[in-house]
Amino acid sequence: MTESARQTERANRLLLAALRTPEALPDWSLEDWDLLLRVARRTRLLGRLEAQLAALNRLDAIHERAANHLRSARNLVQHRHTLLTWELNRILWATEGLDVPIIALKGVAYVLAELPAARGRFFADLDLLVPHADIPTIEARLLERGWMRLPINPYDDRYYRVWMHEIPPLRHRERENEIDIHHRLLPRTSRLSFDPAPLFEQTRPVADSRAQVLAPHDMVLHALVHLFLEGDPQEGLRLRDLVDVADLLDHFGREPGFWDGLAPRAEAFGLGRPLYYGLRFAKRLLDCKIPQPVIEATERWAPIRPLRVLMDRLVPLAILPGHPDHPRRSAALARWLLYVRAHWLRMPPWLLIRHIVYKAWLRVRGVPKRVELTPQDLKRL
Repeated sequence: MTESARQTERANRLLLAALRTPEALPDWSLEDWDLLLRVARRTRLLGRLEAQLAALNRLDAIHERAANHLRSARNLVQHRHTLLTWELNRILWATEGLDVPIIALKGVAYVLAELPAARGRFFADLDLLVPHADIPTIEARLLERGWMRLPINPYDDRYYRVWMHEIPPLRHRERENEIDIHHRLLPRTSRLSFDPAPLFEQTRPVADSRAQVLAPHDMVLHALVHLFLEGDPQEGLRLRDLVDVADLLDHFGREPGFWDGLAPRAEAFGLGRPLYYGLRFAKRLLDCKIPQPVIEATERWAPIRPLRVLMDRLVPLAILPGHPDHPRRSAALARWLLYVRAHWLRMPPWLLIRHIVYKAWLRVRGVPKRVELTPQDLKRL
């Protein structure tokens, strides 16, 4: 094993050990803490480590310098929670009187529902889900009340509105918080796209708020969609998203009937394969406790053996951070391959090729001043 491989293995082992057994962290050396802080910051999990130690009343038992880094991360996380829950409050104020369900997604949803997944969870923007038919009404009201569209070329605006699962991001003129308004969980062009109507039928209310959150099964499936179908060519799969999945499974798994209904809900939405991978890697990497019958129920969605072996190799390479000073080409390749896979699932080949070619042409020739969006465009998909 090369020195680079040894250092990468050490960095990944330290991070996973910290997430799995935080009670052992007070016994770690400063050298181990130095590397752990670097890789945890890289994966935006510093706040999570602080929350775990605080829950154990062990934050004061670790090295003071390490504890200061974790406290700083906690302050940043709490600041983001305050900013974006207030942003949701203002959106609910702005849309008062509209008969439109507003569902909070991901980070803000975890905070509103007071889920363990919110502990130390850093999130940069606010994600909402509303029915597609209500998008024009919601967007117009927000634009009237202080939000604005971000600068975006006409082709990208059309790309969002015709093909994607959300409209272009909006940002408040004064607070500068960004919001993403979704009308489904996957792009309309995705091979795994499904009718989002059942999502709205089983939402859960939030105390003292007009906002709602997804039902437990749907919240888990959305976390899996976000993890496996929105790859990033640089960052790769996000470990913090897998941590979300493990937290949600651990929390909702204590509710009667949750495990029995998870696989059927995934099957109803055509999300069996993401569920299979999610349970597989939550158990392997984070030691998530999953009933054996549930794992066996998802085996029918397993890929053929060569592809399964390949994914078993690619996912850990892409999702674990490695050593900051010893980047590995194999990890970069894994991130790129999973990014290509995500795009392959996002749209059919002919549309993907057309999109890539046209974007390249725009870079060479410049962006046209205007691209018309016709009613036919919106009905095409």
